Amino acid sequence: MSSLSGVRVLDLSRVFSGPWAAQMLADFGADVVKVERPGRGDDVRQQGLRARDAEGRETRETSSFLAMNRGKRSITIDIAQPAGQDLVRQLAEGSDIVIENFKAGDLARYGLDYESLRRINPRLVYCSISGFGQTGPYSHLPGYDLVFQAMSGLMSLTGVPEGQPGAGPQRTGYPISDTTAGFYASIGILAALHHRDTVSGTGQYIDLAMLDAQVAAMSSMAMSYVVAGEMPQRVGIRSQLTCPYQDFDCADGQIVVAVGNDPQFATFCRVLGRPELAEDERYRTNPLRVKHKGELTPVLAAVLRQRPVAEWQR
Repeated sequence: MSSLSGVRVLDLSRVFSGPWAAQMLADFGADVVKVERPGRGDDVRQQGLRARDAEGRETRETSSFLAMNRGKRSITIDIAQPAGQDLVRQLAEGSDIVIENFKAGDLARYGLDYESLRRINPRLVYCSISGFGQTGPYSHLPGYDLVFQAMSGLMSLTGVPEGQPGAGPQRTGYPISDTTAGFYASIGILAALHHRDTVSGTGQYIDLAMLDAQVAAMSSMAMSYVVAGEMPQRVGIRSQLTCPYQDFDCADGQIVVAVGNDPQFATFCRVLGRPELAEDERYRTNPLRVKHKGELTPVLAAVLRQRPVAEWQR
């Protein structure tokens, strides 16, 4: 039996972060009912490539919609109409979880906010995902992934290092802030569900801001500033924390090398035929290798360039 079998989710969310969270709950076995706008549906129905049927003909489904709405049932409701609002209340009454990502305060206008729905279903776990949270000076603003990649500092770490051609802010190749918020949302929902069923018997309200989620996800890098006052730098594919941890040219292509600790470095040096490097006082520990990476990296590059990729992979 699936772990969330018997759990009902009412998915009022659109685009990415909310649907992503609801899809994960569907993957865990929950029954997810997705509510869309009549005549238009979710905005991601107009994004991405059109799926093709068995005969190769384009369908109405898009890659973006399919990527975030697997395992759901979908209905259309006009929540701006009283009859539509009543339908949502009826669905919420029989649900365990509600997920929404409207702008702060929007659903309260229709009587579909947490305080309104908890009165008809005290066991409801209600998750609101927004750009900047439900309170504060930015709470009224909409938010998109690119905004939070910038504001969180992620784009200051991603891309070509300063001083090299093409340097400057770079976004990741997928909407990472939406994805991160969706992961945090699903974790928070599961924790609230567990607390309801094992401790309190009542639901909870989850106020999840995309900016908060992306800043939290950056903590492994941002902590260097908190504890040592050093700003993380844009270093391209290389790591600021570990060495060697990057791409190298081989005789016929490229390979990536990820060495995570000192014993791995010793093994790596033996494979390269340069075991003495692991005994070099400059490279004995990871902090030392990071400190002296300007000396170590060219040595490793010269060795790796001598043989083809397949040989190094073996």
